[in-house]
Amino acid sequence: MISDIASAALAAGRAILDIERSGFHIAEKGDRSPVTEADARAEEIILARLRALAPHIEIISEEDSASGLPKSAPQRFFLVDPLDGTREFIAGNGEYTVNIALIENGRPVLGAVLAPASGLLFVGDGARGAFEASAPDADAEAASRARWRPISARPPRRDGLCALASRSHRDIGTENYLREIAATEITCIGSSLKFCWLASGKADLYPRFGPTMEWDTAAGQAVLEAAGGAVLNIDDTPLRYGKAGQGFRNPPFIARGKPPAAGG
Repeated sequence: MISDIASAALAAGRAILDIERSGFHIAEKGDRSPVTEADARAEEIILARLRALAPHIEIISEEDSASGLPKSAPQRFFLVDPLDGTREFIAGNGEYTVNIALIENGRPVLGAVLAPASGLLFVGDGARGAFEASAPDADAEAASRARWRPISARPPRRDGLCALASRSHRDIGTENYLREIAATEITCIGSSLKFCWLASGKADLYPRFGPTMEWDTAAGQAVLEAAGGAVLNIDDTPLRYGKAGQGFRNPPFIARGKPPAAGG
């Protein structure tokens, strides 16, 4: 299934790039966040593919959620953010992603994150590990012929922590935490790429105290956990999914690489 999920992300990514190149109109959703036709077209492609792949599995997706979220979550469902980082897409900086995850019993067990602008594709499978591939121009057939490279999160550096932060959504709680840990390096990146950077061993942690939704984080968490990292609530319990009673909103969390080596 991970190959099919990756192919769906690639097909959506190609559509996003086509719209980006041809120009697009910016609208505003009910929560005053921006949305474009790229969001809608990518979601249409992904939902069609997932329904053909697994018609028995429910799908919860960001844009589709405008028509209402389920009152309860099934044990197994897809979580989709067809264009994570719409502000980055509008800004033209390339830091936006396509996110697809499979949730089982509250855990993201499979996930694919595509960065269409760079052609980087990350997948996480709890049973097989995490991998990265280059898929130039988001070719929808690239998943079958991509050269997959295993990736692994790193333990925290002894000479100071490298932290990641949102480019567009900084909040006081996150700022206070970054000051408390005295990170020696802070890099701002948009979208779920932050999880992928952790999974690739490029940074040590990503704190997020501001609001996020489950579809923002599920695919990235699947990749990071498959790479040996973790996404934890502030009480050190794993971030879980299917929180219908909270409107599928996440609490504050901290994403990390591997734990320190014994004696480290």
